[in-house]
Amino acid sequence: MANKQINGRPFAGPSQASPSDVVTAGAAARNSLLGVSCALALALGHSGVAQAQNTADNLGDEALAAQTTQAELQARIDQADDEVRQRIEALRQAEQEAQRLQSYNQALAPQLEQLKATLEQRSQGMATMAETRDALPGLLNDMTRRLDAWVDQDVPFLHGERKARVASLEASLANPELTAAEKLERVLAAWRAELDYGRDLDAWRGTLEEGDQTREVDFLRLGRVGWYYLTPDGQNGGVWNDGGWQSLSAAERDQVEKGLQIVRDQRAPELLTLPLTQPIEERS
Repeated sequence: MANKQINGRPFAGPSQASPSDVVTAGAAARNSLLGVSCALALALGHSGVAQAQNTADNLGDEALAAQTTQAELQARIDQADDEVRQRIEALRQAEQEAQRLQSYNQALAPQLEQLKATLEQRSQGMATMAETRDALPGLLNDMTRRLDAWVDQDVPFLHGERKARVASLEASLANPELTAAEKLERVLAAWRAELDYGRDLDAWRGTLEEGDQTREVDFLRLGRVGWYYLTPDGQNGGVWNDGGWQSLSAAERDQVEKGLQIVRDQRAPELLTLPLTQPIEERS
């Protein structure tokens, strides 16, 4: 049998191999297996590092993406919080405005009711205005006639002056150049003047006519309840009563003198004791 060579050395068959050759062959086999294992480990090492690097890169990208998503989500939450706060503030302002409007409406309610009543009255007045305008001339003439009768029946102080006022009023009502409003104002002014006589005191010097005799005297008027005269020398005096003059006593003439001084601001006001002129109503 021909000899074989292993690693450059002659190799005999099994029957010819020596123990040292067997050991050497085993060591060579182990070295070859170790080299293969190292190469395989090295290859696997490089592959694991690359895989780990890829895994780390992927994890980094995922973490960055997660952070970005978290930031975007937080921004949306902050924006939503701002919008909610703004809406809450707007709602609070709306509630306050509603309360102010409610209070204002409650304060205006009585005025609106009064205005409504006034408008209703004016509407009724407008509805009857035509009738009133047509009836006004007759009403003014009637008021003038009643005023004339009042002067004739009243205590006859300043009789000429008061009758002249009535005559002027009658002329005004017949004047076509005056408006209805102007005529009404003149009638009311005449009535006010007559009513004022009942609320004031007056004193003046005038002529007293008694029969065929006339003399100058001082007149004293206390509203419409008392009308008196006193001669300048104080020796004669009278009170108008029941359509004529009645004489006064000396004490009563003294009271008239005090009244004249009071009206003329020559004496402090004080209580007077005098007989009264009888009102027209009591004579009926």
